Amino acid sequence: MDAMTSPAPAISDLSYEQARDELIRVVNDLEQGSSTLEQSLALWERGEALARRCEEWLIGAKARLDAARIAATAPTTEDAAPTR
Repeated sequence: MDAMTSPAPAISDLSYEQARDELIRVVNDLEQGSSTLEQSLALWERGEALARRCEEWLIGAKARLDAARIAATAPTTEDAAPTR
C-alpha cells in the first residue's frame, strides 16, 4: 500500500488484524528509508495511531477474557446457600 497515493481508512474503523497488518507495512516502509522526511513523518504518525488501535483491541479482548473468567467462577444461584 502506498500511503501517499491512496486514501487511508479511518483507524477507528479497522479491526485488530487490519491495524496490525497495516502497522507491519508502515514499519517496513520506514525501514526501507526511501521516503522523504515528510512522508516518513506521516508514516510514523500513522504507525503510532495504528499501534494505539492495536493496543485498544488487546485491552478490550483482555477485559472480555477477564469478565468471562469471573463469570465462569462466580457461584450460581444453585450454588448459593439455601434461604431461610
